[in-house]
Amino acid sequence: MTNRQRRDAQMAYISDESVFAEQQVCRRKLQKLNSMDWSDFGETEKAVKDLLGKSDKAFINPPFYCDYGTHIEVGKNFFANYNCTILDVARVRIGDNCQLAPNVSIYTAGHPIHPMARNSLYEYGKEVTIGDNVWIGGNTVICPGVHIGSNTVIGAGSVVTRDIPGWSLAAGNPCRVIRKITDNDKRKLFRDEEIDEEAWSHIVEKTHGLC
Repeated sequence: MTNRQRRDAQMAYISDESVFAEQQVCRRKLQKLNSMDWSDFGETEKAVKDLLGKSDKAFINPPFYCDYGTHIEVGKNFFANYNCTILDVARVRIGDNCQLAPNVSIYTAGHPIHPMARNSLYEYGKEVTIGDNVWIGGNTVICPGVHIGSNTVIGAGSVVTRDIPGWSLAAGNPCRVIRKITDNDKRKLFRDEEIDEEAWSHIVEKTHGLC
C-alpha cells in the first residue's frame, strides 16, 4: 500500500512526497483565504468553498488552518470563528447548523506513544464526527477518534477525549456530560436569563411554531 492509501485507511503511515504534495495544494488555498480582504465576505465564502469543496453556505472567519481541506465535510450553514485549526489527516464530518467558537481545534492526527515507534516518523489519523446543531465553545480541543452527537453544546476550554452523546451539555478536561439539554432550555439565553419577548416571537415565527 502507498502511504496515502495507508493514511486514508486510518493505518500507520509516513508523510512522504506524495502526502506533502497534497498538503501543498491546501496551503496555497489557505494562503489565499488568510491573506485576502477579510471584509469581503463574498470572496471569503468563495475561498472557503474552494478549500472544502462541497458546502452549502459555509463560512469561516480567517485565519483558518488545516492539512488538506478535502478531508473536511461540513453540512449546511457551517460557521467557524477566528483561529480555527482542523488537522484533517482522517475525515472530519460535521453536520448541519454547526458553530465553532474562536480557537477551536479538531485533531484527527496522532503519533505512537513509545519513542521507538514515534521516532520512525510513522503517524496516524482517526476520524472525528460531529452531528447536527452542535455548538463548540471557544478554546475547545477535540481529540482523534471522537464522536459528538447532534444537538450538543461543548463548553469553552474543554478537551474532548471521548465520545459525547446527543442532546448533552458537556464541558471540562477531560470533557464530560454535565446534564441533558431539554425543552426547558428552549428560551434560555445566558444562565438564568431568558430570551426577550420580541426576539422570542421572531424565533417562533422563523421555526413555524415548533418552539
